[in-house]
Amino acid sequence: MTGGDIINYNEVVKISDAYLLPLVSELYGLEGYDIKPVKAHDGGRNVAFTCEKEGTNAKILRIAFLNDRSREDFLGELEYVRYLFEHGGSVSDVVSSRKGNLLEEITHNIHTFFICLFKKAPGKMLAESNYRYREGVPITEYYLNCGKVLGKLHQLSKGYIPTHRRYSFFDKYNAEFIDKLIPSSLSLLKEKLVELLKTLEGLDRNRDSFGMIHFDYNDGNYSIDFDTGQITVYDFDNSCYCWYMFDLASLWTNGLGWIQFEPDAGIRKKFMVDYFKTALEGYRSETRIEDSMLEKLPLFIQVNLMEGIVDAFEVMRNNGEEPECDEELSYRIKCLEDDIPYMGFFHEIYSCEEPFEYGERNI
Repeated sequence: MTGGDIINYNEVVKISDAYLLPLVSELYGLEGYDIKPVKAHDGGRNVAFTCEKEGTNAKILRIAFLNDRSREDFLGELEYVRYLFEHGGSVSDVVSSRKGNLLEEITHNIHTFFICLFKKAPGKMLAESNYRYREGVPITEYYLNCGKVLGKLHQLSKGYIPTHRRYSFFDKYNAEFIDKLIPSSLSLLKEKLVELLKTLEGLDRNRDSFGMIHFDYNDGNYSIDFDTGQITVYDFDNSCYCWYMFDLASLWTNGLGWIQFEPDAGIRKKFMVDYFKTALEGYRSETRIEDSMLEKLPLFIQVNLMEGIVDAFEVMRNNGEEPECDEELSYRIKCLEDDIPYMGFFHEIYSCEEPFEYGERNI
């Protein structure tokens, strides 16, 4: 693991400008590129830059600065991305350095920075088009493609043999970690999370159900070519060994936004059934998934909720902030504490005026 004290995002930006970027430019042949920081999103664990130069394809530079990942973890991620790209997965490829490395390491003072470069995905994110899809094309094409691209990645994972093995779900998500991270005032939540982990420990982990997954599959982590509809996936920063159903549950939750302001729960439910049926059709055109695993969708939606809760508390810890519980986090916690399925989307807890929010609580 990297050593040293905790360092924050703004400090890394300053160090990058003064010290890292000139070295990185030399390592990757980025002389003459216009290098600009990408606006950080809440909970981001890296500093990213766009690298543009006329006549060449744009690139994304990523500088990782948190000290909770090992060199092995980073190599595990980057080798997986390169494998997916080389075998026809629709992902942004890693760009090797001039030394031929997927990962470069720079130490400055007591801090170690892990550096990698990616090709920028063609097209743009849905949010950049205000969630309007391709002119004259039914939105169902997008649902189908989301499933199809994910299915292809999972199919490739089933044949993946790593050189550097990425961490597995239970390496991070375990009772000890939960107990340390979650404040003691949330005792019921802790109890429910440990129950959830026990249920998962009893599940089969065979080649068809468990392997390397994206672990953060949503429309913020892929771009769409609006000429063709092609989706290119990136940001495998959270990728790990887990059940393929986790990504499928993420795919299900990605559909919620299209109908979240509909007041009628019956209409919301019908929409979600149709949406997921289409997405699943795309998925199954690329890989197999047993019905017995699909029946566990409600369980893996809860696991997605758990990941979101854990991530929120991790971000607060990494930023040196006191834990607090806003309306969105409060909603997620309530769904887990009260065993409310399907992210509460068909339950009385849900309000279309304030989607996925519940009263703040003191912790």
